[in-house]
Parts: sequence; structure tokens; C-alpha cells
Amino acid sequence: MEFALSRRQEEVLRTARSFAEKLVLPKADGWDKSKKFPTETWRAMAKAGLTGLPIPRKYGGGGQDILSYVLAVEEISRGSAALGVTLAVHVSLVSQPLLSYGTERQKMLYLKPLAQGSKFGSFCLTEPGAGSDVASMESKATLSGDEYVIRGRKYFIVNAPMASTYLVFAMTDKSLGHRGISCFIVDRNMPGVKIGKIFDKMGIRSSMVSEVIFDNVRVPARNVLGRPGEGFKIAMDTLDCGRISIAAQAVGIAQASLDAAIEHARTRVQFGKPISDQQAIRWMIADMATEIEAARLLTYHAAALTDRGRKHTKEASMAKLFAASTAVEAARKALQIHGGYGYMTDLPLERYYRDAKITEIYEGTSEIQRLVISNELL
Repeated sequence: MEFALSRRQEEVLRTARSFAEKLVLPKADGWDKSKKFPTETWRAMAKAGLTGLPIPRKYGGGGQDILSYVLAVEEISRGSAALGVTLAVHVSLVSQPLLSYGTERQKMLYLKPLAQGSKFGSFCLTEPGAGSDVASMESKATLSGDEYVIRGRKYFIVNAPMASTYLVFAMTDKSLGHRGISCFIVDRNMPGVKIGKIFDKMGIRSSMVSEVIFDNVRVPARNVLGRPGEGFKIAMDTLDCGRISIAAQAVGIAQASLDAAIEHARTRVQFGKPISDQQAIRWMIADMATEIEAARLLTYHAAALTDRGRKHTKEASMAKLFAASTAVEAARKALQIHGGYGYMTDLPLERYYRDAKITEIYEGTSEIQRLVISNELL
């Protein structure tokens, strides 16, 4: 089994790490406090070729593999988990399904500007009464001539306030349950598309998350992604890829926590010597490093399976489950190592702690990941 990165992957890693260290890490705390999305930094990411890494060059992307993209998400998230999830949703949940299921017309019209980073994408699946239970969604799409009329409300939608392209899931035949769900490409400029409540969050504060309302939005039938009734399959396939990117986000948060813990342990002096000399501190750091490496390898393995065209549902869920737990625990331990300083907002530890928790919730809670894993095994 080969664990070494290829030359191209190493180049992507260097580019993403340099970008994060120069343009993300120094500004992330300010973005978090202002709760504003860093538009200029996103434009710089697009210029650096990071907004469409796994998309073919034909459609405006970088033509890289999924593992390279995962490396970039990890590095960006090490600097800012909010910017990391913006990238993850944009690529994994919007660009990737457009690439996999879109027609040539759909790819040229919608995928290309997304890959180039000139437009944002958003994935509209969750509803007030439909989170883990997707089939209970209330949004409806009714065929009227050569158009569908969409009525519904989506909740907790990442990137929605600034998106130009939405992938919207709605029931076209409620009697069929999850087999009656279809996916539609909806343009922000279509009449009836409205941004509702913008949510104030515990963490990832500079990512934009809102409600989206579809008030009798008329969408051409040619904007169905895949085939009518194929929406549930598209959503599940998409979440497999999305969970790998959230695992990468979690690894990035955990690595940032470990970096901070090591630096503080080396420089903080108590009882006449650095606290890194204390066994309790050394053991915490050793456990953090081991768990992070395990989470990273699970994540890279799931990405590599994707690149080889192999089924990866179980591996994606395992990676997300373990990496999310690792991020929360690494942030907790790093904060503990910092003592009172870690609890203050002067340092980023409390941000890491707040940001880490969401990785156990979105794109399938940890409980749902255990359900997916056990279903695959049994």
C-alpha cells in the first residue's frame, strides 16, 4: 500500500498551505468576530485555482484528483474552518454532482463559473422538519407544461446568502417516498427565490448560512439534474463525497489545535520549567497527534477510493465520524493545556472549540454516520 503523495498532490498541498499561512491564518479571528464572509480572500482562492480543484479543466477547474482537493480543504480549514466549509460545500455538494449528473449544457452554463470561483454554489436539502429524515421533506415541484413550479422552504443552508446557483431537492411524487424526490438547478435570479433568516451560529461564524424560500419558482424542465425521481440517489452520492471534505475540515481544525498546544507547551513556564516537561501535558499531546494521524489516514483513504472509482460510503462515514470526534477532543485538550489563556477570546483556541462541534452535526450527525456504517456492514 502506497501512502506517499504524488508530485502533483504535493504541489497542491504546498500551494494550499502557503495560501492558508499567508492569507487565512492571520485574518481568521477577525472574520470570526465580524461574522462577515471574506469575499476578497475567496477571490484570491479562485485566482490560486483552489475553488475548482477536482473539476476537469474543460469546465474551468484544476483537473486534480479528490485527494488533492481534500488536502486543500484540510489546509484552508487549519486556518479558518468557516472558509473551509464554504469551499467544501461549493465543491463537494454543488460542483461535484453537477459534474457527475449534469448534461453538457448544464456543465457549461453552471459548473464552469462555479469551478472558476466567479459564482457560489449552495446545496438545498435540509428543511425545518426534514434533517436526517430526508424523505419527510415538504418542498414540492409540480410539472406545468415544460416547467416545474417549486414551493418550499430550506433551512440551515450554507453559502445561500451569496450563492448564484442552488441545487434544490423537492418532491415530485410524494406517494413514492424518497423515490419521488427530484433535484433541480435553480438560478438565484429566478422570480420567487428569496433569502430568509440568516442564522447566527456558535461557530464557523464567518460562513454564511440562511433559510431559502422558494415561492412558486418556475424552473425549466431542462434544469432537472439527472432524471426526475433520482434526487435521493443524487443527494446520497453527493453526501458521500461531502462527508470526506468535512472529515478533512475536522482534521484541519484538529491540526490547528495541536499546533497551538505544542507551541504553548514549549513556551509556558511553570514551577521553573516548560509545561512540556510535565508527563500529563506530554501524554495529552501524544494522544492528540496519534488520533489526528489516524483521522487523516481514514480521510485520505476514503478520498483515494473515490479517485479509483470504488464504493466508499462506509469509508466516508468512518472518516467523518472519527475525524469529527478527534477535532472536538483535540480542541478540548488544546484549550485545557492553555489553561485560563485558552478560555480567553484573545487566542484562537475557543474558536477551534466552537468550530469543531459542527463537524459532528452537519452532513449527517455522528449518530447517522454510525447508522450508515452499520448498514454497510450488516
